[in-house]
Amino acid sequence: MTEDEISKIIIGCAIEVHRNLGPGLLESAYQECLCYELKKKGLKLHKEKPLPVIYKDIKLDQGYRIDILVENKVVIELKTVEHFTDVHSAQVLTYLKLGGFKLGLLINFHVSLLKNGIKRFIM
Repeated sequence: MTEDEISKIIIGCAIEVHRNLGPGLLESAYQECLCYELKKKGLKLHKEKPLPVIYKDIKLDQGYRIDILVENKVVIELKTVEHFTDVHSAQVLTYLKLGGFKLGLLINFHVSLLKNGIKRFIM
């Protein structure tokens, strides 16, 4: 399955979660529900996947944690914020670069219409 096919499933699942829960909950609630929906679709995922940072001779094992990594291909970063900032975008781009991934989704559940809370990043 390609990254694009996976992302379509992810977005559909995220819309389902948002449709049922609406905005206003903690990020962890959306994360659990999205993982549930993705597993129902038969996708393999890692929640809170550690992403080490390598600096010269040092490997920092707990450098970052990806909210959800789907099929070892697509990074999902979840937010419940008023608006995305440049820092949120930089966070996803950093995960893509450090992990060698091609596609990332930044999903903000704190919006009235979820399609307005999704940003797609391609490396």
